[in-house]
Amino acid sequence: MTGDPPDDVAGAPAARPERPGLDSAEAARRLAADGPNRLPARGRSPLPLLLLREMVHFFALLLWGAAGLALLAGMPQLAVAIVVVILLNGVFAFVQEYRADQAGRRLRELIPADVTVRRDGRRTVVHAVDLVSGDMVLLEAGDRISADLRLAETHALAVNESMLTGESVPVRPRGGDAVLAGTFVVEGQAEAVVTATGARTRLAAIATLTQAARRPPSPLARRLGTVIKIIAAIALGVGTLFFALTLLLGMAPTDGFLLALGVTVALVPEGLLPTVTLSLARAARSMASRNALVRHLEAVETLGSATFICTDKTGTLTRNEMTVVEVWTPAGLLDLAAPASAADIMRSAVACSTGRLVRTDGALKGIGDPMEVALHALALHAEAAQEEAVTRRFPFDPVRRRASAVAGGRLHLKGAPDAVLPLCGEAPGAEQALEAMSERGLRVLAVARRDAPAGDTAEEVERDLTLLGLVGLEDPPRDGVTEAIATCRRAGIKLAMITGDHPGTARAIATKVGLLGPDSLVLTGRDLPADDAALGALLDHDGAVIARVTPEDKLRIARALRGRGHVVAMTGDGVNDGPALREADIGIAMGASGTDVAREAADLVLLDDHFATIVTAIELGRATYANIRRFLTYHLTDNVAELTPFLVWAISGGTVPLALSVLQVLALDIGTDLLPALALGAEPANPRTMDGPARTGALLDRRLLVRVFGVLGPAQATVEMIAFTTVLTLGGWALGADPGSALLAAASGTAFAAVVLGQLANAFACRSQTRWAGNLPWRGNRLLLGAVASEAILLLVFLGVPPLAGLLGGTLPPPAGWALAALAVPAVIGADALHKAFRVRRGVPSIQRPR
Repeated sequence: MTGDPPDDVAGAPAARPERPGLDSAEAARRLAADGPNRLPARGRSPLPLLLLREMVHFFALLLWGAAGLALLAGMPQLAVAIVVVILLNGVFAFVQEYRADQAGRRLRELIPADVTVRRDGRRTVVHAVDLVSGDMVLLEAGDRISADLRLAETHALAVNESMLTGESVPVRPRGGDAVLAGTFVVEGQAEAVVTATGARTRLAAIATLTQAARRPPSPLARRLGTVIKIIAAIALGVGTLFFALTLLLGMAPTDGFLLALGVTVALVPEGLLPTVTLSLARAARSMASRNALVRHLEAVETLGSATFICTDKTGTLTRNEMTVVEVWTPAGLLDLAAPASAADIMRSAVACSTGRLVRTDGALKGIGDPMEVALHALALHAEAAQEEAVTRRFPFDPVRRRASAVAGGRLHLKGAPDAVLPLCGEAPGAEQALEAMSERGLRVLAVARRDAPAGDTAEEVERDLTLLGLVGLEDPPRDGVTEAIATCRRAGIKLAMITGDHPGTARAIATKVGLLGPDSLVLTGRDLPADDAALGALLDHDGAVIARVTPEDKLRIARALRGRGHVVAMTGDGVNDGPALREADIGIAMGASGTDVAREAADLVLLDDHFATIVTAIELGRATYANIRRFLTYHLTDNVAELTPFLVWAISGGTVPLALSVLQVLALDIGTDLLPALALGAEPANPRTMDGPARTGALLDRRLLVRVFGVLGPAQATVEMIAFTTVLTLGGWALGADPGSALLAAASGTAFAAVVLGQLANAFACRSQTRWAGNLPWRGNRLLLGAVASEAILLLVFLGVPPLAGLLGGTLPPPAGWALAALAVPAVIGADALHKAFRVRRGVPSIQRPR
């Protein structure tokens, strides 16, 4: 590129000497002084520190304390077992988060690798990081702008600023105007001087704002934190109470401490955190297979809790592809099913355009202004794309708001209707057609022509025109968006469109896809109140449209809606969206068209940029929440059975021996308990998951606690203790007597077997909150079938392998013991069925769209 205007630009200034730009020595000096042209990188915590964090959160500290106490009490086996649990939990959580984060970092560089500049008086290509202030940059169509620039000379230049402003229509800057890093040239050529690089660019300022925005803790993190604190308080309180009881009963302090420690361990669900992590990881993989890449595992459940979605328009609700949908001529509307009818008007429209649809590597690709590409596409269908040589061209001017060209001895012109119609002769029906098209949200162009007149300026030649017609274009909605929006409404999720586009365009698209609410609330960024509370109250409506927003506006909107108690999901693709994506409860970035700044700030990346994918991800998130409640119910039910032997021992004053040892409790928690819990985390979503609002309350609520401590837990514990005491009695034991080690081991093995078999039944009972296990399809969760089979094998291993059985303190039950332990299955299933039938008869609503 020489910097001279193209030959076909009429009225261009005479050729002028090329601007030499900087010399290499001065460029090197400025680079050393100012530093490379790079966005400031966000600091990341070292991997060892990230791993350490997984080892020292509240739940882990609780277990570390238990391990230390066990060691002090002279039980190194118990201390080692607890430490193994901590390490497994921590490493597993770290690996899953690291994998999710690494997947989310597969991002492209926003700044291009190479830039064309003029240095030492000649054109050269340098790496973008080597740009310095004062460099003369040469721009042409397709270039991404890699620093803040001041335009020195332009030739039909059009710049897409949507990544910074959200405005999808290209702008037409002129000499002296500024263009910013992160934008790109869609048409024309220009020379520009670098005014800011790296951290001093507007792009860097927005990136810094993004990094400064605080990511709020997820709803799941808050709920799990509450659950863990409650369980910890109960465990420590009950353990302390038991220690006091042992002292009152005259037990040695060391033995009493061991018993209290066992009670504490029994009440702590050691497998809870890995179960949660695995469930989230599995849901994340399912989302990835459906084009939603999760960057933070907790975002899976946060999506399911979303109550408000703030969505962009272009590329998310629409295809980001301009299409000609209507052509009006003085003879009436044309039938575009017969494209040849539009050949005459399209021939003139293409003659004064430079955007083209070209075939590259076997695929059609638009080059230039998307609107002009759409015109060329219709011209190709109409077989009117045979182009005559352009002898003069008057590029689009933001003042004139039209463009024209002389070709084949005629002047061809297109532009904004209000800038073209006054230049034309009488055209009956044009104003009415224009009004009708505008009301439908179409972008309208007027096309006209005349015999080529004499004259040197656009004002001299663009007159006495004949109107050929009006062309209506639209960025069509994506397939499935209307249905996805209807699903959100059914799910009680409020929606708002937040865009940088014109309010008229935004309103039309919102109406077409069914997003605009009944109150037709359409605002611009300038209409938003300064007070965040007032802003939240204003926007807390379903179907609001906010146009012409700035990055700061989006950030305030996310904060204001969160202040109203909403769980906010914010979508975006541009650099301007980054701060709001981080501020929202869940930021959703576009993967196909988005910027690195947006994707780095987001929790979820849509690989297909489709709004419907968000709805699919929300459904998976809700299913994950329901599954977390399933295996939390499962875990706590089994904890009741683990605690019961200690309660019976305390209540009986020590006359009834302990049915389970502390190591047996650990074996249940991290051995037999874990696999069915993980399988429950894979329970598929039921068909009514999206019916009604998301459940955003506590994980531990009254219904769950009643089911655990009033139904399932007591049923399992009752069979456990009956089986234990019966085997002791059949072996000759009497209340208060010493049963002997062999009989106690057989009875303890019976109790252990009863708990495990009760777990098997409990796993199937927990699959549904309203339907009893017999009404559920046995193959609906095949992972659960494999898990219970593995649990049965582990039961035989724990009781039948002598070294392991000796360490745990239980042996294989006698035949009567097996028969008694097996009663746990019908007892748990029966109690569950009766409870569900009672709730249905009373008309108690389901916890969350049960199956």
